[in-house]
Amino acid sequence: MITTEFLDDLDRFRLIINKKVTSNYTGKRQSTYTGTGSTLKDYRIYSPGDDFRLIDWKIYARTDHLYIRRYEEERNLTMHALVDSSASMNYGLPINKFEYGAMLGVGFAHLALKENEKFQFATFSDDVRVFQPKRGVGHLLSMIDYLNSVKPAGKSRFSDMMLKYRKYLTSRAFIVLASDFLFDIEEIREGLLALSKGNHDIKVIQVLDATEKDLPVEGDVKLKDAESSDTLRTYIGPKLVTEYETKLEQHIARIGKICTGIKADFYVATTATPIFDIFYDALRK
Repeated sequence: MITTEFLDDLDRFRLIINKKVTSNYTGKRQSTYTGTGSTLKDYRIYSPGDDFRLIDWKIYARTDHLYIRRYEEERNLTMHALVDSSASMNYGLPINKFEYGAMLGVGFAHLALKENEKFQFATFSDDVRVFQPKRGVGHLLSMIDYLNSVKPAGKSRFSDMMLKYRKYLTSRAFIVLASDFLFDIEEIREGLLALSKGNHDIKVIQVLDATEKDLPVEGDVKLKDAESSDTLRTYIGPKLVTEYETKLEQHIARIGKICTGIKADFYVATTATPIFDIFYDALRK
């Protein structure tokens, strides 16, 4: 549950964080890209293939050399928060993985709000529900009301949902993606590659419960798949615990490698990780 106390904590966090760090991700910024903006950056010698409309003919008249004007473009990045709402996210105490991911999305939206920038959010499972980008406190409160009402359900079709969501990325964006990523690595690869088209700034956050990272059970157990409802009765001994934890670490490492390949920042958090640690690490980068 996202509470008013959490919003108060976000306000305090924003006051203490370095303004220079925050502005890297929200609000108006000078882009490293050059184009046809209004602020002249510098000149460089014309090369075949350059836009001839950028040639400064006054310099040519004085020097007999062709130079083109280079500009700095001011761009606003719309913040996109995508939170996995499949059944596997309905796991964990005192808060479940979905609630933790939702708090992350709200936190980044709150930072965008304070810079009067647009933010868009979506939840995805076997379908994707998208709320169009808007500014203002009302949009944030609608986002919180919706997220507090969500009951995680369904089986995530991650790659399909990312392909579906890609059409909403009409300009360069700042994307926060929260999921447990407990599905096939090739599906993760396809989904992240689809989302990365367009040189976006992407933060991929894997949210797990602490008991998923360090398996606390041994002996005869009955396991139930949260998404398919299939059950499995088995014996869990120390060897199986070690094998499970090794495979999970390998899975996490593969996700990290995919993120490196698309130049996305990757974080792993459990629901016991202080949430402001994730905010700080993400903004620091």
